[in-house]
Amino acid sequence: MRRVLGIDPGLRLTGYGAILFTAAGPQLIEAGVIAPAAKAPLESRLGQLHRELRAVIAATRPDIVVIEELWSDYKHPATAVLMGHARGVLCLAAHECEIPVRHLGHSLVKRAISGTGAATKDRVKRMVAQRLGLRTLPQPSDVSDALALALALANIEETELRLARGLGAAGG
Repeated sequence: MRRVLGIDPGLRLTGYGAILFTAAGPQLIEAGVIAPAAKAPLESRLGQLHRELRAVIAATRPDIVVIEELWSDYKHPATAVLMGHARGVLCLAAHECEIPVRHLGHSLVKRAISGTGAATKDRVKRMVAQRLGLRTLPQPSDVSDALALALALANIEETELRLARGLGAAGG
């Protein structure tokens, strides 16, 4: 059994989703958002992200954290800088809790979940709901994206393990 905590970072909303992976399949542990006070100074919002993620980690006890890589439109470099701050404090919180962190790009996550890196948000939500046996689509998108990160990491690690075993058998 393995617990994976996916995190979709943001300064307005940070989505998180913890999944327990067992032989019977993935089971949702907890999912939600961290929503820093919108009008608070940057340092206060970052502090809130840090504190609340540490609380989520304490409650869900993940074996690994997976955070979406930074992506920004080249027309909006300031957004990338602000997102970098958010990702930084989230990585720090995981590090302080001695939880390893992996980073995945959004198109890799889409490909691992749906088979194509060009999948729509709606398609990803539907795949997440299907894999977790949810009756309704996870909302908001920040939560479904966080759950998709956790599911994608499990898929990627399973593929890496199969490849390693295959390469080890061929090379050994």
